[in-house]
Amino acid sequence: MPELPEVETVRRGLAPVMEGAVIARADVNRPDLRWPFPENMAQRLEGQHVRGLRRRSKYILADLSGGETLLIHLGMSGRMLISGDPLGQFVHAHPAAEKHDHVVFHMASGARVTFNDPRRFGAMDMFATSEAEAHPLLAKLGPEPLGNSFDEAYLVAALAAKNTPIKSALLDQRLIAGLGNIYVCEALYRAGISPRRRAGNIGARRAASLVPIIRDVLRDAIEAGGSSLRDFRRADGELGYFQHRFDVYDREGEPCRRVGCAGTIARVVQSGRSSFYCGKCQR
Repeated sequence: MPELPEVETVRRGLAPVMEGAVIARADVNRPDLRWPFPENMAQRLEGQHVRGLRRRSKYILADLSGGETLLIHLGMSGRMLISGDPLGQFVHAHPAAEKHDHVVFHMASGARVTFNDPRRFGAMDMFATSEAEAHPLLAKLGPEPLGNSFDEAYLVAALAAKNTPIKSALLDQRLIAGLGNIYVCEALYRAGISPRRRAGNIGARRAASLVPIIRDVLRDAIEAGGSSLRDFRRADGELGYFQHRFDVYDREGEPCRRVGCAGTIARVVQSGRSSFYCGKCQR
């Protein structure tokens, strides 16, 4: 499932083609994905000027001139691919339609943005922009880890009240929006904190140290274009490459990369998800 860096990478890739542009036509080629598409979605999108393209947690939000917002969730295998960009930033000619091209945005500029999703776990919704914060998918989200409201004081207080393992606490979207399994594993490694340690027992100093570390991990991943493990592609169709820089994720049995540590990366299952860590230098 794409995490914050992958979704932000896609948003940044879409911005030059969609932001400030007009959707001349939208083709909606099936009635649903993870859930039914909004009623009359194609008609509601036609002729709309995309005033802004933003991200909230793992969702892309396109604010439209008609007062509505289009929410896009990539799901497990969803891709937003650009073709025919007249500005020359995306040189791909329009490809032939594929079986899983479920929604196609025809921009007035001549560019095309195709949402392809073989597994159909992605989703789209439309709602009044003024009511975005009350949307069921957005209302209970915690602060953005790259935003100003996510600071040391906030995280120290939030973790102190948690009796769950620190790994589970950081994955709680009500606590922090957008963090997923990969980047929590990587952040805990950089912080030297075991994913098994109880969040409430971390201590204020170590909890506070996680804030800049989480931000650094996310920024490094965004700079690398995200992580491509299975299906993820950037908007230009290329792979991300942060997976080549993993310190612990998916490195079970390999040596720890921390200088002076002779440990080996281990894997443990927590709440149905694999946690990768060094048992020697993460305490």
